[in-house]
Amino acid sequence: MDDQDILVQRRGGAEWITINRPERMNAFRGRTCDELIHALQRAAWDREVAAIVLAGAGERAFCTGGDQGAHEAGSAGQYDGRGTIGLPMEELHAAIRDAPKPVIARVQGYAIGGGNVLATLCDLTIASDKAVFGQVGPKVGSVDPGYGTALLARVVGEKKAREMWYLCRRYSAAEALAMGLVNVVVPHDQLDAEVERWCAEIEQRSPTALAIAKRSFNMDTAHQAGIAGMGLYALKLYYDTDESREGVRAFNEKRAPDFRRRAR
Repeated sequence: MDDQDILVQRRGGAEWITINRPERMNAFRGRTCDELIHALQRAAWDREVAAIVLAGAGERAFCTGGDQGAHEAGSAGQYDGRGTIGLPMEELHAAIRDAPKPVIARVQGYAIGGGNVLATLCDLTIASDKAVFGQVGPKVGSVDPGYGTALLARVVGEKKAREMWYLCRRYSAAEALAMGLVNVVVPHDQLDAEVERWCAEIEQRSPTALAIAKRSFNMDTAHQAGIAGMGLYALKLYYDTDESREGVRAFNEKRAPDFRRRAR
């Protein structure tokens, strides 16, 4: 597959995989997910790669989740017919979780919605002081019924995770650090250097020990894959409702949604 939506670059012992859709705030469509999955899997089993860095192109956004324009254009409220909900999200999340080496989220701007989920899923998150985190699903007729809710609660605590989903507020890098959503916050112009320092340290560690440690961490939340699988089927049914479609319409028309009138 010739990559159109991502950039892949080797920097020392790290593979940098960058979502390259800055004009769409690095929102992902089906092709983006496919390319990310393949790139992650290639890097995961490359013995020369010690760490994987997941990044977003440009200055504004790490990733802002699913491309709502693609969502609206898809059939029956789907994105493009791929996967349970029109996007291969289960496969993308599994690629991050199953890689037997650390995956680092490099967050320089907005990590919103599905982008916040990706940052949560990564083993480590390094953020610029300009980074902004948050969930948006209930504002646009969507939700992440798997890792985006259950794993987030493990990372930041259940009360804070419920707040993030129920209220859809945005959180600064400093607030994200305080709640445990990121590992470190650095000045914006030092972000790449900091990521490279962490990658260099990882390169000096035993790859087998790291792989075992990651598997051990994942075992504690492995059941959440089953929750996500079931939840995505429920989400597909929700996407087929007028209530969900109202969220997408309102987003694209830049108006407040009227969910309650359309709820069953």
